[in-house]
Amino acid sequence: MGRNILKNLIPLFIFILLWQTIALMVTTIRGVPFPTPWQTGVKLGSLLGGRFLSDHTLYRHILDSLARWLCGFGIAALAGIGYGLAAGWSRPFEDATYKILQVLQLIPGLAWIPVAILIFGIGETATIFMIAMTAFTPVAINVLSGVKQLDTTFVRAALMMGAGKNALFLQVLLPGSLPAILSGLRIGLGNGWRVLVAAEMIVGTGTGLGYSIIQARWTLDYASAFACVGVICAIGLVFEQFIFNPLEQRTIERWVLDRSE
Repeated sequence: MGRNILKNLIPLFIFILLWQTIALMVTTIRGVPFPTPWQTGVKLGSLLGGRFLSDHTLYRHILDSLARWLCGFGIAALAGIGYGLAAGWSRPFEDATYKILQVLQLIPGLAWIPVAILIFGIGETATIFMIAMTAFTPVAINVLSGVKQLDTTFVRAALMMGAGKNALFLQVLLPGSLPAILSGLRIGLGNGWRVLVAAEMIVGTGTGLGYSIIQARWTLDYASAFACVGVICAIGLVFEQFIFNPLEQRTIERWVLDRSE
């Protein structure tokens, strides 16, 4: 227990030390007030205490960012899982569409900005569209890969037992693809979170963590910007360590157990 705590604290200590060193160097050499860890922590405390940032509380910015993120990611997850299962099930469908998916994979998330603005204008819908497009491809590709790598022994066994297409899909194909689905969802979730922050900076409508960062920059309130960056990192770590990691581990363990029975 003690070793695990120490193991986690050492990287944090190194990070804070590097941050403090860089802040002192920038302030001394360039004469620019670079926020230190202490100053950022104090600012974060005041924001958590209810101080307004860009005309709203930090909690409002967090909730609005999470709502956009989860909405865009939900669309991407449904579309990506649906495509991956359909393409893995139907070879002609995969042959007709996979090249398009490969092209979409090569488009950076921020490159969707002009497309989003032209189609939806500046606002919530444009942000959600960018998140969905960025998160869709890793989900779709991972699900398709999981379906294609499914052990054909299970498929043949199900067919020998008289399973129809629906049963084969629901009882073999879908459960067997769960590890790949979760892997794709994790990558898509991270991609969507990153593009969300950038999208809020450019096509934001007055709230959100990305919008707060860019507004803090214009007012030279860099401590608030750093505090928002810290919140962004914390939210990402919570989803990664306390939601996706345990869920993925339990799914893999259950799948391996079911295969061994």
